[in-house]
Amino acid sequence: MTGRASHIVIIEDEPVTRGALTAYLESFGYRITECASAEAAEPILAQDLADLLIVDINLAGKDGLEITREQRARSEIGIILLSGRTDEVDRIVGLELGADDYVCKPFNRRELAARVKNLLRRTAAMRQMARRAVLQFGEFSFDIAGRQLSDGEGQAVPLTRAEFELLRVFVGNPGVVMDRDRLLANITHRSDGTNQRTVDVLIRRLRRKLGDDPKAPRFLCTAHGEGYVFTAPLG
Repeated sequence: MTGRASHIVIIEDEPVTRGALTAYLESFGYRITECASAEAAEPILAQDLADLLIVDINLAGKDGLEITREQRARSEIGIILLSGRTDEVDRIVGLELGADDYVCKPFNRRELAARVKNLLRRTAAMRQMARRAVLQFGEFSFDIAGRQLSDGEGQAVPLTRAEFELLRVFVGNPGVVMDRDRLLANITHRSDGTNQRTVDVLIRRLRRKLGDDPKAPRFLCTAHGEGYVFTAPLG
């Protein structure tokens, strides 16, 4: 690895699992801070910039879901939840609260390392784009920091919060097929009735505002049976 080593904070109350995971990820050159509880991690997360958080969902005291909710409200840090349970509800709730990934124990270390690498790449790309003033695709200009989409004539294209959040995810992952669960997880302040079909509705609205023909889309393409993918070159 070159440049600054990515900083990963592990919050896991089982010492053997925590130690083994720390040693394994350190072998890839990552800088690891390990914590046994949310309370131990909070001052570290507040003072030492972290790129990725790996947190056990079933912690005593403040659990992984609460940590996810709090951290997502503060930053775009990558978050992977670990759980010894295979309950689908936990996975869905975790993603809806803003986690980027969910891994069940016992996990394959190589698979987890691959997920860590991919997530660090995505979050780094998102941070880099957030620092850029304006992104260009087609005739459109997208100011992420200013939350503004403009057409070829410089006129503002109004976006709802959910539409903005989906478009931000797409431009942050060009060429990557995004399934509905992943897209749904990036929509904040949803109602209890929100489901996967909400994504389809939002895609239709975005396509309409972008002048994107669903039969021959320039920007938001359908990956049948998988989800959607942003295909336009970014400038």
